[in-house]
Amino acid sequence: MPDYDVIVAGAGLGGLTAGSLCAYRGLKTLVLEQSDIIGGCCSTFESKGYRFDVGASIVEVIRPLEVFFEKMGLRLSDRLELIPCDPIYSFVTPDGRRFSVPQDLEETMEVVKRIAPEDYQAWRRFTELGMWLINYSLDAMMTTPMNTFVEALKLARRYPRLYRILPFFLANHEMVMSRRFTNNDLLTSVSFQSYYAGAPPYIGSGIFGMIALSEHLGIYYPRGGMIAIPRAIARAGEERGMEVRTGCRVERLLIEGGRAAGVALTDGTAITSRAVVSNLNGKVTYLKLVGAERLPGWARRAVMSYQLSMPCNMVYVGLDKRPELDAHHTLIARPGLREPLKVMNSVWDDYYRCGVIPPTEMSLLCWPTEADPSLAPEGKHALNWIRNTPPPYAPLGESWHQARERMKEEALEDLKRFVLPDAEDHLDYLEVATPLDFERRLLSPQGAIYGLLSDLTTLAMFRMNNRSRVVKGLYLAGASTHFGGGVPTSVASGVVTGDYIARDLGLG
Repeated sequence: MPDYDVIVAGAGLGGLTAGSLCAYRGLKTLVLEQSDIIGGCCSTFESKGYRFDVGASIVEVIRPLEVFFEKMGLRLSDRLELIPCDPIYSFVTPDGRRFSVPQDLEETMEVVKRIAPEDYQAWRRFTELGMWLINYSLDAMMTTPMNTFVEALKLARRYPRLYRILPFFLANHEMVMSRRFTNNDLLTSVSFQSYYAGAPPYIGSGIFGMIALSEHLGIYYPRGGMIAIPRAIARAGEERGMEVRTGCRVERLLIEGGRAAGVALTDGTAITSRAVVSNLNGKVTYLKLVGAERLPGWARRAVMSYQLSMPCNMVYVGLDKRPELDAHHTLIARPGLREPLKVMNSVWDDYYRCGVIPPTEMSLLCWPTEADPSLAPEGKHALNWIRNTPPPYAPLGESWHQARERMKEEALEDLKRFVLPDAEDHLDYLEVATPLDFERRLLSPQGAIYGLLSDLTTLAMFRMNNRSRVVKGLYLAGASTHFGGGVPTSVASGVVTGDYIARDLGLG
């Protein structure tokens, strides 16, 4: 008799969601997390009285969260306080001008008319088509499995007008944007989202171009920091009997007769189960937990063909004075920046691929204490800053220890330029997290924050399946599965995986 029905390796959003749904359906479920905190990239840590978000900084497209809680017989609003962030972001142009983008689309139209009048009509057409596609396809695509062509065809029959989204799937991010807009400031404001695919504009899927519009459905910050989201999911599962253990690292998968039969921990403990869910990076799951030697040749070649997503640098800042910012998110473009799409592509090819830390051409500054002052000591403010994107895992001719101090100095200079002129006098905390830190803390190989790179060849049935095709009883959730990394997509992957397990174990 197995110890558990389901074991989940990794307490990220996908793993917790799948585990909670299994527990709700009466399956004895255990979640194992190697860290002392849950949530993975969607988490929060405390240092010197500040609470900083590890990576994820907001949640947008909350429908997957609503679906999860509905399936648990609960309501999202009763379990999680989401604070609306409006404007959705502020933008600092290369010549130092500032403008904010409100959530309301009509108000945004007026902003576009002011900053990019030549693109006003194109923006209106893009908005009309894009918002229709988002509203039509949100339920269809976010929590519906697309692991096989058969599943995709069923989805297409159920939602016949989905063909209108195909041009975005078949194009890259650069095509979607450059064919519509010419104004550099507008292009910059809609180009950064390509990095949410873990790739530059010429590689990243055009579907990520919809992010610039989906944000107008609302972006939110959870009270208590980003860790409030995995805590709310875990609490719902624990109320149904799910067990969560932290400080437990899964070393390998137990396989009997070609079927997942449990896990072995690094301390030698073996725990058996009927099914195993891995929320770890997909390449780690197959090459380490299962073992490359256990994979058939075709599967080993397929797993090896996937590229890891880019890593990132995070700068965590504490100030004892209110920053001069206008929104939760501020996108900052380097002075003199022109042709943003080409610059992002060049940074990828000429720096990232060459192993050189790039200059900070664009950066995203997050101000969580604007929404929730409790994340810092009274009167103080916490900032999370994504910079030097994308950085290499192993910088050429420079250690991350050396680079860290240089990056602190650069961040301080930019703080004075963009955030607070007298920042040096009010700086209370300054630390840098590198790709090595993300790898060590989260076990993300080479610091890959979005799991796998997302392009046309790695979406839907071309990405790693939620239900393993190689090992029976093994399931995947999280950033390595369709739609990739991010809060809503990771939750959605857990919903799909939880439904698979329920069907496969005869629960409907």
